[in-house]
Amino acid sequence: MSTNSRIEWTEATWNPVTGCTKISPGCRFCYAEVMAKRLLAMRQPRYKNGFKVTLQDDLLELPLKWKRPKVIFVNSMSDLFHQDVPASYIRQVFETMQRAEQHTFQVLTKRSERLRELAPALPWPGNVWIGVSVEDQRRMNRIADLCAVRQAAVRFLSCEPLLEALPSIPLLGMDWVIVGGESGRKPRPMQAEWVRDIRDQCQRAGVPFFFKQWGGTNKKKAGRLLDERTWDEMPPPVQRSTKQLPLGRVG
Repeated sequence: MSTNSRIEWTEATWNPVTGCTKISPGCRFCYAEVMAKRLLAMRQPRYKNGFKVTLQDDLLELPLKWKRPKVIFVNSMSDLFHQDVPASYIRQVFETMQRAEQHTFQVLTKRSERLRELAPALPWPGNVWIGVSVEDQRRMNRIADLCAVRQAAVRFLSCEPLLEALPSIPLLGMDWVIVGGESGRKPRPMQAEWVRDIRDQCQRAGVPFFFKQWGGTNKKKAGRLLDERTWDEMPPPVQRSTKQLPLGRVG
């Protein structure tokens, strides 16, 4: 179903789809896959298919029941633009977000080409943010697809897990950047200079920068301080949230 979230940049999660498949290096140690296998072992009925893409259509209208405004991460356990999710179903998800105008919805995908293809046929209310994951330089092409989605009120990048330096990110038209290191049993290391460089690029472009975590085998111990402070900048529309997250500027 949906829960209050411990993800630093959101408040709640809503999973009208569960399950996914790996398409790029950032997927190698997918936390959602690990969690899905655990829930399958616990015989949680929503994960009877394990990590196979599954439409949870009885949850399609769940956000309409939440009266108090929330910032909601859509499909923390899947990718809404996965090829096995019908376009008609994606439209239903967007229609729910359009109706649930009290909330702010954050949609993040690695399937930027399908996002670009379907975007013109979807409703784009002002409370929907759309982002793409960019974990290395070979995935920078996803940014061009995101920039093509001119209907979105807020466009953002998630550089997590950050696997290498990302010099010269095309930030024109971006409203937010998240950076984070990989966590888990065998995390690939992230260098501090990679993070600082992205932060500095964001500052020069006037784009809010959010540093989520250093990651590692003990992400709690590693923390999320960068140069002795937290970086929690957010795009202005998050002001509608009850969590009162720190605000940043939109470039």
